[in-house]
Amino acid sequence: MADPLLLRLPRAPQQHATWLVLGAGTELSPESGPLELAASRAAGRQVLVLVPGTEVLLTDAQLPPARSGAKLRQLVPYALEEQLAEDIEELHFAIGRRSGTRTPVAVVARRKMDEWLALLKASGIEPAALYADSELLPANPSQAVALLEEDSVTVRPPSGGVMMLPVDALGEVLESASGTDANARGLILYTGSQQWQRYSAQMEALRERFEDIQVQLLPAGPLVLFARQLPTASATDLLQGPYAPRSAVASGWRSWRVAAVLLAALVALHLLGQGVELVTLEQRNGRLDAAIDQVFHAAMPGTEDTEEARRRMQQRLKQLRAGQAGGGFLRGLGALAAARGSAPGTRLEAVTFTSGVFDLKLLAPSVEALNQLSQALERRGWQARLTSGTPRGSSFEGSIRMGRGS
Repeated sequence: MADPLLLRLPRAPQQHATWLVLGAGTELSPESGPLELAASRAAGRQVLVLVPGTEVLLTDAQLPPARSGAKLRQLVPYALEEQLAEDIEELHFAIGRRSGTRTPVAVVARRKMDEWLALLKASGIEPAALYADSELLPANPSQAVALLEEDSVTVRPPSGGVMMLPVDALGEVLESASGTDANARGLILYTGSQQWQRYSAQMEALRERFEDIQVQLLPAGPLVLFARQLPTASATDLLQGPYAPRSAVASGWRSWRVAAVLLAALVALHLLGQGVELVTLEQRNGRLDAAIDQVFHAAMPGTEDTEEARRRMQQRLKQLRAGQAGGGFLRGLGALAAARGSAPGTRLEAVTFTSGVFDLKLLAPSVEALNQLSQALERRGWQARLTSGTPRGSSFEGSIRMGRGS
């Protein structure tokens, strides 16, 4: 994404706007001109707009904890009503970041907000945020900081809020701001070359009131100074409530809509996967029941009742294990399963196990297949003997008696 653009609106219509691109690691180079020229530089960038601090009252209100910003905006006008000369219905209140019970508030006339936004819209600029430029004056814990510009001065005391007053009242304001604290008797003054030439004598007369006055000239204006404070400043965005950017609201709704669609799709896929898994498990369960039924008939020939076949098979196995120490039945079935590979096409139709001896009834492609199965069993340590055989169609039905070898 392109670097943001910081744009400062002029105090008077006949003055030019100033702007610069906020690029990390690059030299900040302010430009000046009509807003239409700034609009060409703003294309594809996030635009942060500074409005004249002379039009914005920065104060704070003592408010009880509230649940949301909307609730605070409802309470603030009534909390400040006695401090304001204008009708609160004609004012816009923006809420800053709360610190304890202190709630920073920026108050500006609605007509000024409408005027600024109409001016920007006419130039094709859509602001992402709107700040009072006075809030970006640097703070210093031991010295007052002032910005002398045109015929007004902006002062940030070591503690307390920012004040904007006519330059003629600078001495009284600074004296009051510094108070009696010996560590706060210094002054850092930012100003332009022309303003310094005009007011230098007046400023020199104030030196006796301060232990130190540092003057820092701003040949290109204060925009670079403001830009350097922007990353760490807790300035209050005026675009709140009815002035919140529509694009941001729409973008938020679009983001939520996309997230909701993705969530719905994920849930649908999950349910579909669960359904497929359920069907698969039911099919496996059906095949398992069929296999149990087949083994049940093979192990218990002549028994027709297959209800609870699994339980009855388990009981039968327990009986066999109890009657045959060492688990010969299971080892014999294991040997038979391994030996069947030597006689492809051979199928076990019935099995009887008595006193360690298996009587197997099998259906094989030929008598040779039964002989191969017998030999395979003997190689695995079992005695196997073909006791009978009868042709059945194209196959051969035979019986093998199988016991443990010596």
